[in-house]
Amino acid sequence: MPMTTFDAPAGPLPGYSAEPEGPGPWPGVVIVHDAFGLGADVRRITDRFAANGYLAIAPALFRRGNRLRCVVSTLKSLQDGRGPAVDDVLAAAAHLRADARCTGKVGSVGFCMGGGFALLTAPSGTFDAAAPNYGIWPPNKEELSRACPTVASYGAKDRMLKGAAAELEERLASGGVASDVKEYPGVGHSFMNDWGTPAPLRFVERTAGLAYSRPEAEDAWQRILAFFGEHLR
Repeated sequence: MPMTTFDAPAGPLPGYSAEPEGPGPWPGVVIVHDAFGLGADVRRITDRFAANGYLAIAPALFRRGNRLRCVVSTLKSLQDGRGPAVDDVLAAAAHLRADARCTGKVGSVGFCMGGGFALLTAPSGTFDAAAPNYGIWPPNKEELSRACPTVASYGAKDRMLKGAAAELEERLASGGVASDVKEYPGVGHSFMNDWGTPAPLRFVERTAGLAYSRPEAEDAWQRILAFFGEHLR
């Protein structure tokens, strides 16, 4: 597994990294995982960005000490809008920009909790584009009118984020932010995350509204890649 370590204010942090084939330099992408951590699904997502011409890194936010404490600390950082996990995400972007293989343009991508971090950091001036996917609302959502260009995806059946797509679209539009926000009618939360759930448990996944759906996921992927192609290249 191509792991790397990068410097952050709270100390070095590991992450999964992937680079495109052929000569660079390339734009960079920071992939922020969901509450399940840096698993196989996130590594596949990171590899897919690399295959599409991006220098990619997924910080392992739960790998600094005791895992349970890391999970709690990460969620608290998202809730407060500041803290070690926020610093880690910004440090990952700085790590990419300092890499000679990077063009200096860096985007962020996140899912659920990670989508919340993508929204939280979108107005920070750190990222050139953001792709929050069913992102949990951050505490600074009133600042999203000055976010970086944003492409976002939601499921209409998402019980946790009812009306989030329309609200995000309105907030971005109020600041003239370049955006592509889409709500998919037939899916719920986590529809882009293919965790490889065993068949006997997929019923539970569907019942909880967390099922992967390939058609909608692939459409969201194509929108993200097109949007990033416009704003990061």
